[in-house]
Amino acid sequence: MTVVTGCDGRPYALTQRALHHRMASHEYMTPDREDRPPSDASDEIAELRTRVAQLESAGPARPRPRPRHHLRSFFAGLLIVLVAILTPLSAVATWASDIVGDTDRYVATMEPLASDPDVQAAVTNRVTNVVMENIDLKTLLSDVAPADRPRLEKALGRLSGPLTSGLSGFVHNTVQKFVSSDAFEKLWTGLNRRVHTAVDKALTGSGGGAVKLTNDTVTIDLAPVIEEVKQRLVDRGLGVASKIPEVHTDFTVMKSDSIGKIKKGFRLLQLMGVWLPILTLVLAAVAVLLAVRKRRALVAAGIAIAVGAAILGIGLWAFRAIYLDGLPSGVSQPAAGAVYDALVRFLRTTVRMVITVGVLVALAAWLTGEGRAATRVMAMWRGGIGAVRDAAGLTGGPVGAWVHRAKTWLNWTVVAVSGVIMLVWDRPTGVVIVWIALCALIAFAVIEFLDDDGSPHMTAAPSG
Repeated sequence: MTVVTGCDGRPYALTQRALHHRMASHEYMTPDREDRPPSDASDEIAELRTRVAQLESAGPARPRPRPRHHLRSFFAGLLIVLVAILTPLSAVATWASDIVGDTDRYVATMEPLASDPDVQAAVTNRVTNVVMENIDLKTLLSDVAPADRPRLEKALGRLSGPLTSGLSGFVHNTVQKFVSSDAFEKLWTGLNRRVHTAVDKALTGSGGGAVKLTNDTVTIDLAPVIEEVKQRLVDRGLGVASKIPEVHTDFTVMKSDSIGKIKKGFRLLQLMGVWLPILTLVLAAVAVLLAVRKRRALVAAGIAIAVGAAILGIGLWAFRAIYLDGLPSGVSQPAAGAVYDALVRFLRTTVRMVITVGVLVALAAWLTGEGRAATRVMAMWRGGIGAVRDAAGLTGGPVGAWVHRAKTWLNWTVVAVSGVIMLVWDRPTGVVIVWIALCALIAFAVIEFLDDDGSPHMTAAPSG
């Protein structure tokens, strides 16, 4: 009997005959190393060396190119361009619906003009000219009784020039005092409430049949102002003013030869109302979701919205100059400019707000990306807050651990709350948007400060 060891290390007992049979079969199946051709191993090594040399000369392996989605990128870019075009139209549609289509808001917009110096000066000059045109000096002197002459002389004062100049100054002073009073502000508000229908018809083509537009001009009838001035002149001793007939004179609010050309388009924007801004936001969201690189598309959408609003702002500034240059010579340009600024004040506020929102969205999307500059900025942000926390020797504890787990949701909650505040805020300005963004930034800083992943923090060694 012979004892041999198997492949598993266990001993086996074999007879001489069985051992001889196994050795014979092993020799048959496995040739001796001396029987192998000596060149096989060297050839294999040479082949491997050649292969390695080829790979080294070819340089590092290039990654497989990602599949290109040209169609998706094209439509995403097209939608972003459409968003840039619709942004100014959305702002105008909102303005047309809120200001032109709402009498109360229109009156609230025009009400401050009652105390505007340029408007007051224009109304004063207009009413003074009309009153002087309807006062007959011969009748004035012949109808004044001898007992009333001292009162008239006292009212007109000692004249160093012609009687007409003194009387004109007297009327002008009376009109100016009335225009500067609270009574004129109330009268001005009522007049603008009446004229709103004419403004609506001028810009949209709608309105009642009693409203009349002449040569694409919207005017305010100053007849009630003249009646008030007549009574004040009589009270101040100029009794002949009571004989002034009822006079209707106009104060131009809006005049442009192009009003008739834009009626249909403006009316369409007014009907769109709030739906066009919603459609613009939906298209921006679709563009981002459709894009291959969504974060980059979000940056582009924010910039497109800001650029579209900026173009509208430039257009408002340019149209103001063109509008004032096209006014007749008899219209006060300073007063017309004040009226124009009042009408588009809400629109300018919307432009500044939209630009601010677009820039903030693009900046936030860029900072949260993986670009080299953005990564450095975020590293400085986290490192600075972490340094403050470490210097204070604070540890988050259970609160820090919870904030670390829920950090993503907490950040998105801050974004959602900021968005809701902007939506519910009545006519937010650019300054309001900046303050909301600053408050959100402080909230992000607090979340980052409380974030504690449990890793050891470096603390300063105690001195001494």
